[in-house]
Amino acid sequence: MPSTKRTAPALALAGLLLAAGPTPALADAGAPHDGPDRAALSAAIAARPGDPTAGVVARVTIDGHTWRGTADDPVSGQPVAPDAAFRIGSINKTFVATVLLQLAAEQRISLDGTVQQYLPGVLPDGVLPDGSPGPAYQPITVRQLLDHTSGLPQAAEGPGQVPNDEMIARRFDVETFDQVVQKTLRPTTRSWPEPAFAPGTEQQYNNFNYRLAGLLIERVTGHPLRQEVTTRILAPLHLRHTELTDGAPEMPEPHLNGYLLNGLHVPTDVSEQGGNSESMVSTPADLDRFLRALLGGGLLPPQQMHDLLTLPRDASGRLLPYDGSGDCQLGPDKGRACYSAGLLALPLQDGTVLWGKTGHDLGYSDGIFATADLRKRLVYSVGFSNGTPAPALRLAAVTFGPFAP
Repeated sequence: MPSTKRTAPALALAGLLLAAGPTPALADAGAPHDGPDRAALSAAIAARPGDPTAGVVARVTIDGHTWRGTADDPVSGQPVAPDAAFRIGSINKTFVATVLLQLAAEQRISLDGTVQQYLPGVLPDGVLPDGSPGPAYQPITVRQLLDHTSGLPQAAEGPGQVPNDEMIARRFDVETFDQVVQKTLRPTTRSWPEPAFAPGTEQQYNNFNYRLAGLLIERVTGHPLRQEVTTRILAPLHLRHTELTDGAPEMPEPHLNGYLLNGLHVPTDVSEQGGNSESMVSTPADLDRFLRALLGGGLLPPQQMHDLLTLPRDASGRLLPYDGSGDCQLGPDKGRACYSAGLLALPLQDGTVLWGKTGHDLGYSDGIFATADLRKRLVYSVGFSNGTPAPALRLAAVTFGPFAP
């Protein structure tokens, strides 16, 4: 399967990236004098020196007016359609979290119930297969999976730290939840990993939390994750261009091409790839509709909306420390938890908090963000997977204004 290693959103740089540039070939729509600043947004996605060699598709809505912009794919030389599909990477976590919160609202699970309760035997119990002592995991709650405070080891999935040529060659691999669990918790080529920290004491972004969350959904409902996400979210919201791919490599048309540099530094189209049971494809319009429904209260009751937007705190009410240097480095609470149940909170200089999520699949860097009142919303994808590319940072800065230092 393709690498799903996540890199930091780095949106703190957005305010530094507003210099005008050449206008790209683009398709856009929206009111000429109201809402989004079309000229500034067009300049934001224009190719500049140092930008990745990739196309861009984006959608910005401000006060009910929508701009849809694209920058041509410089590798193929073809234009990008404003409704192009793309692989959404870890934005899928927001869908998974929504399903689990719905199950909590139905009292089919408790957020304070434990992984050990719902997935017995999945976490090591302190004894290795040969009877010798091994790692033991304290009770980990469903809530701690969703807000990344579980202390579980980082997910071991995909080809790992290998040259790009090997990732390109293995991009059609597909891994099930059970395979990811085995590779992460019970590896055969190294010692079984110990917990990173005691549950509920720190926050550390980790894909493995959501592999277990997806597995939990399947065990509790008796249905594949694809069926639950489709029935509960995609069908009711009429998200006709969004799907869990189930390992199918083909991309719908039109789509944004995703690229990875091979060993000769030549961009290689990796749009067709495998993945895991959570891998998804979507479009800017579908993701905007999902974000509006989610933050607008259309998918969750009030208690679960509260859970969705609550950052983890200690007994004194202080945000938990963040374990890592890439994320949670903005605003007065820098170095403290910035992930809730499936979302990321980013503070602006004026005190406003953005809610959303970044995502990375092999060849793609994506994001969905909105103000809590939904007046300003951004969806983007850049066909390049190394970090958060400069066009995305410029888009965020034009849409929302300066980020908190």
